[in-house]
Amino acid sequence: MFGSLGRRAGMRLAVAGAVLLAAGCSSDSGDDTADVTQRPKESVPYWVNPEGNAARQVGTYRKEGTDSGKKSADLIMKIAGQPVAEWIGLDRPEERTEELTKKATKADREALLVLYNIPHRDCGQFSKGGAADGDAYRAWVDKVAKGIGDRKATVILEPDAVLHLVDSCTPQEFHDERYHLLKEAVQRLKQQPNTKVYLDAGNAAWSQPDALHEPLRRAGIDHADGFSVNVSNFYPTAASKDFGKRLSEKVGGKPFVIDTSRNGNGPFTGGDPKENWCNPPGRALGDAPTVKTGDPQVDAYLWIKRPGESDGDCKGGPKAGDWWAEYALGLASGR
Repeated sequence: MFGSLGRRAGMRLAVAGAVLLAAGCSSDSGDDTADVTQRPKESVPYWVNPEGNAARQVGTYRKEGTDSGKKSADLIMKIAGQPVAEWIGLDRPEERTEELTKKATKADREALLVLYNIPHRDCGQFSKGGAADGDAYRAWVDKVAKGIGDRKATVILEPDAVLHLVDSCTPQEFHDERYHLLKEAVQRLKQQPNTKVYLDAGNAAWSQPDALHEPLRRAGIDHADGFSVNVSNFYPTAASKDFGKRLSEKVGGKPFVIDTSRNGNGPFTGGDPKENWCNPPGRALGDAPTVKTGDPQVDAYLWIKRPGESDGDCKGGPKAGDWWAEYALGLASGR
């Protein structure tokens, strides 16, 4: 899957931005997967993919037939048994989105998708890339929307795209185009009758919601269902709630979702601050995905970043987005 964004935002403003991905689908290698069941629909309406990287890893460990393999399989099952977001990349967007939403619908669940293809993505860092230009991006979004059709989907739109405008990571000459593209993307996706759209809004390290609310409005938050916070990051749920609520007050009371995939032990502070976002050691899985948050402002806790997939080739990790079993085991065991 996808990898992480390098955090120029973190370098300049102590904002470790979202750890993101650059391709778009689960691994297709291997035939051994875990037997997973869907979570109770009333609290977790999102689809659990039985063919994801974590499920395949469970199958591999079980096939070993050893005590250590069984122990490892049980740990990775903590990931494989939960719904995680499917990141839609450049390749076959309509076909891939149609495939995922149909599988989710067949299981009587809702697809959780991340759109991550904005031009000039990630400021040339680990997850650089994106659509070639504005017209290519519009065509790509249109294909994604057609792939969703009238099936239920929740879409997280372009992690870090707004934040990288605010922190000047994205060159000034691309700002106006990006605002237009994001607003148009929200409006196009909302033409689908059962699609919810959450525009990404950074994380709790950003201490100035005042700097974000106007950019979010320019990017189309008024037409979206809400915004997302802490995508691919590690800030505690309580801190993310506080940040989200302060920002919500500035954008008309919009609700928000929190990425809790890896925030169980909070952020890492023991290394180079410029790279504390990248495969930090000692992190843990956070709150399980649910829409039962106990807070009317928080629509859901979601696993948007796919636990166990690398942030980039740092700290011994593989390239951004590749499955890293050792790191997944660390997250699942809280070490």
